[in-house]
Amino acid sequence: MAEIFEGDNTYNDDELDFPIVQESDTYDESSILHLEWAEHIRTRPGMYIGKMGDGSAHDDGIYILLKEIIDNAIDEYVMGYGKVIEVTIADETVTVRDYGRGIPLGKLKVCMSQMNTGAKYNTSVFKKAVGLNGVGAKATNAMSSYFKAQAYRDGVTKIIEFSKGELTYESEEFATEERNGTAITFKPDSTLFGNYHFLMEYVDDLIWNYVFLNSGLTINFNGHKYQAKNGLLDLLERRIGKLETCVYPIIHIKEGDFECAFTHSNITSNEEYFSFANGQYNPLGGTHLNVFREAIAKTIREFYNKDYETSDIRSSFIAAISIKVMNPEYEGQTKTKFSSTVMDKDGDVTIRAYVTDIIKRHFDKFLHINSDVAEALMRKIIQNEKERKGMANIKKLAKESAKKVSLNNKKLRECRVHYNTNHEKRLESTLFITEGDSASGSITKSRNATTQAVFSLKGKPLNCFGLSKKIVYENEEFNLLQAALNIDESIENLRYNNIVIATDADVDGMHIRLLMLTFFLQFYPDVIRGGHLYILQTPLFRVRNKKQTIYCYTDEERINAIKSLGKNPEITRFKGLGEISPDEFSYFIGPNMRLEPIILRNDLTIPEMLLYYMGKNTEDRQEFIIENLRVEDDTNIDKIY
Repeated sequence: MAEIFEGDNTYNDDELDFPIVQESDTYDESSILHLEWAEHIRTRPGMYIGKMGDGSAHDDGIYILLKEIIDNAIDEYVMGYGKVIEVTIADETVTVRDYGRGIPLGKLKVCMSQMNTGAKYNTSVFKKAVGLNGVGAKATNAMSSYFKAQAYRDGVTKIIEFSKGELTYESEEFATEERNGTAITFKPDSTLFGNYHFLMEYVDDLIWNYVFLNSGLTINFNGHKYQAKNGLLDLLERRIGKLETCVYPIIHIKEGDFECAFTHSNITSNEEYFSFANGQYNPLGGTHLNVFREAIAKTIREFYNKDYETSDIRSSFIAAISIKVMNPEYEGQTKTKFSSTVMDKDGDVTIRAYVTDIIKRHFDKFLHINSDVAEALMRKIIQNEKERKGMANIKKLAKESAKKVSLNNKKLRECRVHYNTNHEKRLESTLFITEGDSASGSITKSRNATTQAVFSLKGKPLNCFGLSKKIVYENEEFNLLQAALNIDESIENLRYNNIVIATDADVDGMHIRLLMLTFFLQFYPDVIRGGHLYILQTPLFRVRNKKQTIYCYTDEERINAIKSLGKNPEITRFKGLGEISPDEFSYFIGPNMRLEPIILRNDLTIPEMLLYYMGKNTEDRQEFIIENLRVEDDTNIDKIY
């Protein structure tokens, strides 16, 4: 315990001296370093893109690099220039072409390579822009092994090229017949991102969000045209899938710089939000989302003249919101959380007053006009209230389970970093869900104990298809798991950013994966929607000679490894995780870890998905598995989702 002593503020020499340090710890003028802009970005990438990653996660750095470039094109569209944006990704190289005004040719190089330089500081040129500080394109430049920028203005063009932020080529200005605009081509640097890959599902979602938020915009991506006529209404319809899963038709409100669409779902009890500020997706919400949620609850209470519990109003609520303000403020360069409190630079109108007024007028009027919707909404709130009260006694087990998790070390090997202490560190946190003592033991011994935790399953978990959430608290294994994840109350409390199912690559392992996927789909689908759930890919073969070892995840990789190592290499076929030593496991769950994300299909609702894969349609499912299971290398068994 720290103590405070009364007395004067003088110290003797012994109190001021520390133990003598080694010579290598000397701190003098030579210790002060100056980093050029590109070197600083490459040395501290987390300041600019949040985290690195290989593209397996939706928030990995390569998608931030892509987003930063598209954001600049979107800002041109918002200012009324260029209704079409072209995006192509081929061989992990990205090209984005807009038809806006085009960067002034004389400033093209400094806009791509000089910090604190850009037009985003000038609100008369860019009003309510996504970009704020002119950093995005420079970050993409510095983290790319190849970066090319070409601007077209009034029949004249110029090209510059970089490698890792270093200028390699600069052309003179020359004539062109191309339309005005800017074209950026870049290839993320593999020395930073490893063996990265763009998952088209993530890019697809990113582009859809852009067109949902910008009615009239067309984005052509790899030959496919993306357009949306009804803004956030279209976004919510796409996310929900089939509208019959809604308690009432989606309510769509749009006025000035604010837009929202919302309804209640009849297939889940979770809240789900898609919040945007100035066209930027804010996965952690922020001021605008907090005000919106409060305004919805306030309007409902006043309309029905009843003091409903907030949780009963919000249970099963799904919404998308968007706001545009002058000089937006965010928490961090990656803009995951919106923090502005006023609508304009003068601060005359607060976001709270602005959003509350719009929701109150439009939503209240809608409920008065549409009595059928008002009745359906009231029935849903009453139903939520009954379910909450019915679960009150059972939920006491959830509180007790938290104590069990800390005491039952055989189930959970904890890591040192948690969401509640440091959000940036949470991005690196991982929980491995694995089977058996030998596999969990190997992972535990080889993991990074700071950011990686291990939860050990006791055989095959219960098939919870069709069961109520009551089973989460009554089944010891599920109870311990949800407590370890800290997801009972809200997905926002999720303790680990990455949840990785680690099972053997055989039929039993596939069955356990299915049972765990069923658990998350049935009770906690937001874990999957949020991009937090993965399958760990482990090698099927080890091919080695006296000088080199190659781990192979497919039969094709095994054949190529044999060819590269020459005559008679030693070939080992791994039959299970328990056969992989802790020393080898440190390679598979370290920087070279291969994760396959679980991504929900947009053409099926969750009940349909569960019914298909876990229902009684045995023959259809057997046929599907036979068509999708490559027996020769066992690597396609997770494609069932």
